[in-house]
Amino acid sequence: MADMNVDEAGSRKGLPPWAKKTIAVVVALIVLVIAYYTLAAFVPRWWAQRIANLAEGGFVRGVLWGLLFGILCTAIPIALLSWIWQVRNWKYGRGLQVAFGVLALVVALPNLMTLAVVLGTGNGAHAGERILDVDAPGFRGATLIGAIIGALLAVVFVVALTRYRKRGRDLKQARTDLEQRRIEQERLEARRDAEKELGRHTDDVPPGSHRL
Repeated sequence: MADMNVDEAGSRKGLPPWAKKTIAVVVALIVLVIAYYTLAAFVPRWWAQRIANLAEGGFVRGVLWGLLFGILCTAIPIALLSWIWQVRNWKYGRGLQVAFGVLALVVALPNLMTLAVVLGTGNGAHAGERILDVDAPGFRGATLIGAIIGALLAVVFVVALTRYRKRGRDLKQARTDLEQRRIEQERLEARRDAEKELGRHTDDVPPGSHRL
């Protein structure tokens, strides 16, 4: 009977926590590696074909699309990431931070996929480069220029927003200080009036009336 209880307890206990964590980490790494090689083989070629359909082999269209993706898909994610810091003290700040982070990643995906084509070393990246060279000339260079412009615009926006918020806080603090000074001045004047009134009542008492 005792042996059966020991066996049941051991079966309920299962693997130790460190073993479970190790298995989870190994499985996660395997999944990430498989996903990386799968995406590396598929995404660059697929993205290059989408851009080729947009550019239709034209240099001007390739440049314009590159500038559009470069500017928007750089400026917007940087602005969203800056809001992650801005909302840290809000009531639902944690949820907003996660939402802004996910949205920034989604908006930045076009530039990340273009980067996978440019920096990739696999067959998919090389195929994507050949497609862009033929069907979307100028797209990659224009994307780089647009990314630089977008980053500068985002920095200007973040700096302007920070200064605006700081100015608002300074004005609010100045109004609070003025209101506090006004209240203190009113209290001081009320105290002076009370002291004067008390002194006037003291002078109205006839001489010697306080004596028994």
